[in-house]
Amino acid sequence: MRRTPRLVISAAWLAGLCLSTPASASDPVPARSLVTAAASSSEEVELAFERYTLDNGLEVILHHDPRAPLVAVNLWYHVGSGDEDPGRSGFAHLFEHMMFQGAKHIGEDVHFDLLREIGATGINGTTNRDRTNYYEVVPSHHLETALWLESDRMGYMLDLLSEASFANQRDVVRNERRQNYDDRAYGRERFAVAAALYPEGHPYRYLTIGRHEDLEAASLAEVQRFFLKWYVPSNATLTLAGDFEPAAAKAAIEKWFGSFPRLPKPAHRDVEPPRLEKTTRVEVRDPFAGFERIHLTWLSPGYLHEGDLELDVAAQALSATGWGRLYRRLVLEEKLARAVGAWQGGAQRNGEFNITVTLRPGIEGARDRAIAIVDEELARLRKEGVSAEELRRFQIGREAGFVFGLESLNGRANSLQSYNHYKGDPGYFRTQLQQIRALTPEAVRSATAKWVDGPRAEVITVPGREAGADEDGAASSDEETEG
Repeated sequence: MRRTPRLVISAAWLAGLCLSTPASASDPVPARSLVTAAASSSEEVELAFERYTLDNGLEVILHHDPRAPLVAVNLWYHVGSGDEDPGRSGFAHLFEHMMFQGAKHIGEDVHFDLLREIGATGINGTTNRDRTNYYEVVPSHHLETALWLESDRMGYMLDLLSEASFANQRDVVRNERRQNYDDRAYGRERFAVAAALYPEGHPYRYLTIGRHEDLEAASLAEVQRFFLKWYVPSNATLTLAGDFEPAAAKAAIEKWFGSFPRLPKPAHRDVEPPRLEKTTRVEVRDPFAGFERIHLTWLSPGYLHEGDLELDVAAQALSATGWGRLYRRLVLEEKLARAVGAWQGGAQRNGEFNITVTLRPGIEGARDRAIAIVDEELARLRKEGVSAEELRRFQIGREAGFVFGLESLNGRANSLQSYNHYKGDPGYFRTQLQQIRALTPEAVRSATAKWVDGPRAEVITVPGREAGADEDGAASSDEETEG
């Protein structure tokens, strides 16, 4: 067992921001009260945690906070759509759905009902390219019920698996794709972006939601193999956040998870870092889009890798509503665009830096002029960096956002889980907060010059339907698919 030093968050600097976030219904202990109390007493806000590992390899993170009689139970399996076999896109997300269908001792399709009966809230699961998580917030005295449910799914899910339940959830996922991607404005654009960025066989080429043909071809035997490979204790991290007695919680975790055998931790496949040899432009016809949109994307560093944070600053400086450089020029001054967006989307293997411009209709030459303005502002950013004021806006907003993200118990659990997954340390946000405060205009300029230059994917969405167009199965970069 190893105790990780607890994180200390400086709150006095944030106290004067006068920010307000509505308290979560599932957690009546708002982070802003912690900030105010810390500022008034010249103390620090603390997010203490303990991390240890069971004999079978299950990693456990505990964050004890007894001020509200609730506990967030949050389980991450370190597998996502980036681990799928070629020709089986969408499988990780499909499996997330299957986990709610039941297990040997729970019974069939009663997971949500059992949790609601005990007053649980926030019950769900999500899948992205790098991991799958499952979570619920329960009254403190029902912690063991939640542990039992997660334990039964981890150990006995296959006992209740049937062709009928599998077929049902496969249809649900395919309908989810139609609703959220195929039949939604600019949904097709997301497929085209990654088709231009990633070669066939790269784990990020296909959307987490998957291709219809791959989902249709999936079999029950593949579900079983997926479970046996990835859903093992040594590939999972269980986090509890809230009101529990640590000794009793450890005993309950051992009771419900400790008897599972230790199995090898599955290996993630190695892939060559993607490279763009030339700029590729693709035009997408979209019957649901009301306006033409330009989407420019560069390959960039992965989440929490060097340059990731600096590109977040660049994205905000370009697109922030009201004062962002592209927003001012394209929306306010030249009135070429209805909206502008920019973001750095980092994942485990690499990231993507995106700029979108939604054009106003009826303006001749708007597309070419808008792209020229984007290139002008990027060139200025690569040469000069950001101003002190632009950097300060980002630093205040990012640190405040982090603190207020700790308002809910599940928010704290997810923060611990995320830093643990991507950096191997739940307390890595100590380092990230220091990095935020240490940012410089030159660092932003250097990262922009390194990453947001050269070959890129250019996807132009044009309203209207293209005769005979087929569905594409490629993927975008920043997707999380919720079950």
